[in-house]
Amino acid sequence: MIGAVPVLLAAAFLVTALLYASVGFGGGSTYSALLALSGLDYRLLPLVSLACNIVVVTGASIRFARAGLTPWKKAAVIVLLGAPASFLGGLTPIKEATFLALLGGSLVLTALTMLIPVREAEGGRATRAARYMPLAAVPLGYFAGLVGIGGGIFLAPLLHLARWHCARGIAATASLFILVNSIFGLGGQVIKHGPGLLGQALGAALPLLVAVVIGGQIGSLMAARLLPPHWIRWLTALLVAVVGVRLLAGI
Repeated sequence: MIGAVPVLLAAAFLVTALLYASVGFGGGSTYSALLALSGLDYRLLPLVSLACNIVVVTGASIRFARAGLTPWKKAAVIVLLGAPASFLGGLTPIKEATFLALLGGSLVLTALTMLIPVREAEGGRATRAARYMPLAAVPLGYFAGLVGIGGGIFLAPLLHLARWHCARGIAATASLFILVNSIFGLGGQVIKHGPGLLGQALGAALPLLVAVVIGGQIGSLMAARLLPPHWIRWLTALLVAVVGVRLLAGI
């Protein structure tokens, strides 16, 4: 439980937030897996993870917007399609075994997506698939709300492969996608379980929220300057893979 190992869990959350924030993501799936391995009631996992996601990516989304990097017109279409799907995902009942299997599988898939090279769009020319990218927001949004993640870590590789926008524009879009999906997914989860469970989750997880605030700030402001970005992505992929395999092995 959270109260049994606050220091270890808080340290793990801080490192997770630092690594994910340094490459533009929130870390929701890894937070959920760490909590699952700690023995927390699985109904609380999405509530805590989505709250942590919101804390981590809010600052990044604001910085992207202030720097003029967010492609608002294109990003708005993706976000508006993903948000209601995320809300519906949060409302959907799910059994514990199914939840943990989906969570573990998403972690392994996340590790693989982190290994996909990030390149700038060649010559600014998008592929034919780029026009269909907004459609991917619907299933990704639903899955995000169901499992308690942001979904941006799956969206970003698709946008890169389609050369949907420049790398920074994609990072800004993924960050905004995670933020809005996390808010709507959290809303669905609260309606499904009741506000009392949210209060219980946030009250117990307050030290973890503080940890991700610190880790997220360090990650977004410093980590990418201290290590090459591809090293950070590989370290994050390794962390995610280990946690995902451990979770699947325990089902």
